[in-house]
Amino acid sequence: MHVRTEQLSLARQMDLVFHELQEELSGLNSGTVFVQIRNNIIGKFGVRHNPLAGRSGSFAAEQEGLTSRQQSSFRVMALESLKYKKRWTHGEISYEFAVRQGMVVVDATLESNYNMANLMIRYPRSSHGEASDQSFG
Repeated sequence: MHVRTEQLSLARQMDLVFHELQEELSGLNSGTVFVQIRNNIIGKFGVRHNPLAGRSGSFAAEQEGLTSRQQSSFRVMALESLKYKKRWTHGEISYEFAVRQGMVVVDATLESNYNMANLMIRYPRSSHGEASDQSFG
């Protein structure tokens, strides 16, 4: 049986994101994980690495990345943040992370996106009357 993405809850999709990023996160101790959501389906996702510091013609090797325990903690916080996603179905969630004193610290930013064209279909001009157009200048 083949399961399609739209059949999975957003939480399960987030689980899959963290599973896919496991190897990459094991080599990073800071950065930003992002997920782009459209119709409550995660499409594009990935990691924005913090800038690499170059000196004397080369880049220093990355320090140790997130341990499996830190990644698990990060995943739990990401799943918890989904409780704060209200009503919107399109947008992006960014998780800025860094290791501080052996613990992973995460700041989540939830960004909703709306499309004016969809509103124009839902609320046709004739339903608002001409007077409302004048109030917008």
